[in-house]
Amino acid sequence: MSMTVQDVMTTDVASVHEDASFHVVAELLIDRGVSGVPVVDDDDRVQGVVSEADLLAKEEFKERYYGDDYRPPLRARLRHAFGGEGSGFYKAKGETAGQLMSAPAHVITPDASVVQAARLMDSRGVKRLPVVDADGRLVGIVSRLDLIRVFVRDDEEIRSQVMESVADTAVWSPPDAVTVRVSDGVVILSGVVTRHTEAIAVARMAANVDGVVAVRDKLAWKHDDVVDIPVWGGA
Repeated sequence: MSMTVQDVMTTDVASVHEDASFHVVAELLIDRGVSGVPVVDDDDRVQGVVSEADLLAKEEFKERYYGDDYRPPLRARLRHAFGGEGSGFYKAKGETAGQLMSAPAHVITPDASVVQAARLMDSRGVKRLPVVDADGRLVGIVSRLDLIRVFVRDDEEIRSQVMESVADTAVWSPPDAVTVRVSDGVVILSGVVTRHTEAIAVARMAANVDGVVAVRDKLAWKHDDVVDIPVWGGA
């Protein structure tokens, strides 16, 4: 079974109320060593996210957080240089988290897969996602680092999960028909199964196991029951 956001998220979430002052937000980012936090209302529902980028419009934060000689990346300078809500001109006047935050927040639910979380982060260009329940209340946060940890699972743990799945997939073959080896997240499948379709299913199944970097399919089969599909390999 694929890992979900709930399996990897952090539940000890640093967050701020939408009425929190600029100084409270800045202190929290500095003290917790994070680059952004969710902003919530009185019911703990996520309203947005306030990040160091949102605070860069204020010189005081730049000097305290980075030093006098800090200059943000060009993209951030351009974004904050022009007027409009969400720009540096607007946010330089902001005094509370609700005025400084970027909204609406990109959020995800605990039952979403880690793949969904990774794709959402990539498409939205964010480093973290607040995790919310069905009512939009904050229950955790998931970061890029949390997702990366999925791909550094122990090889033996991956092998064990693949072997369990093989038993459910290669139903027409003997229990010891497939040999599974794992090295640095790469799964090597070998052996002889009864049907070609089993070999295809086993390889696809292995590729979907969390933590698998790649699959080297060396499986052979006794009977080719695949019609009008290019042969992937085997005897």
